[in-house]
Amino acid sequence: MKLFFSPTQLLHRPQQYFRFGRIGTALENPDRMETLAASLAGLGLMRHEPADHGLDPILAVHDAAYVRFLQEIWGLWQTLPDAGPEVLPNIHPYRGAGSDLIRQDRSRNTGPIGLTGYHVGDMSCAMGSGTWAAAHASAQTAIAGADALLAGERHALALCRPPGHHCYRDRANGFCFLNNAAIAAEHLRSRFGKVAILDFDTHHGDGTQAIFYARGDVLVASCHTDPADYYPFFAGFADERGHGAGEGANLNLPLRPGADDDDYLSAVRGLAAAVTAFGAEALVVSAGWDAHRDDPLSKLAVTGNAFPRLGEIIAGLGLPTLIVQEGGYSLAAIAEAAPSFITAFLAVHR
Repeated sequence: MKLFFSPTQLLHRPQQYFRFGRIGTALENPDRMETLAASLAGLGLMRHEPADHGLDPILAVHDAAYVRFLQEIWGLWQTLPDAGPEVLPNIHPYRGAGSDLIRQDRSRNTGPIGLTGYHVGDMSCAMGSGTWAAAHASAQTAIAGADALLAGERHALALCRPPGHHCYRDRANGFCFLNNAAIAAEHLRSRFGKVAILDFDTHHGDGTQAIFYARGDVLVASCHTDPADYYPFFAGFADERGHGAGEGANLNLPLRPGADDDDYLSAVRGLAAAVTAFGAEALVVSAGWDAHRDDPLSKLAVTGNAFPRLGEIIAGLGLPTLIVQEGGYSLAAIAEAAPSFITAFLAVHR
């Protein structure tokens, strides 16, 4: 298995994370990737630094004005008279019913406050001088992994950081700035007629769902903690099945808080069955290790024993598979879960 990783991804070094009314230390930090790389080092994976494929694969998924915002916002932020150490939003446009009464034409917003409010959805996406370079490198890592599959590899691992599955076409959310899994899936569509994204992160991939919600060529199948009282709160419910051409190509299996290994694995088996029924020709796995009970963001009771079994289930699909790194914020938990998953996956998927 080829492992793709770029050291440029470590340039994103957020200092602030807002949660429960407090600003604390960022959970999504470079230590995560360094721990993952070290824990996987003993598995004999071939490590590759991704080539730069430019913006075209990114713009196939993301709005051009949003990408330009990511490129330029740090410089614009420095023009504020009393700029803080990181870019963070403090106002958002209303997007609900009647929002046509509020101007949302982005060309009317030229200053950093309005642009940030439009393009950043929450307070977990603090941006610094290295954020765009890291996010761009993270996307290139996913693209390189997809290219490996297009070249005939049966599987590849993309250690993407910052993660991506909360990122919408034109909005950063939940530690995510570019949607790596969506970019990879779209790239794979150049060869494969149907692509599935299977997401087992403890958080619903709301950005991924939104990007493909009206399309029937990409299945988005996710199990995650019930969003009724959990991030991302406003998406990830079981009745969200897709729209128009995408009707039936979106599957959410929410898990109650406290769900254990059996519950989690049963849900993943349900996702795997949906991938087979969909007729997917290639698979992108949004791999988050934060369902582990020791993760600081987890509300589940999933143990380390679940992850090798998870690898076996997904490998059993027998599809060309790209594993894309998403969440996981306990260093001890990811050091246990990731290598055990990959080991079990490779034992089945040859």
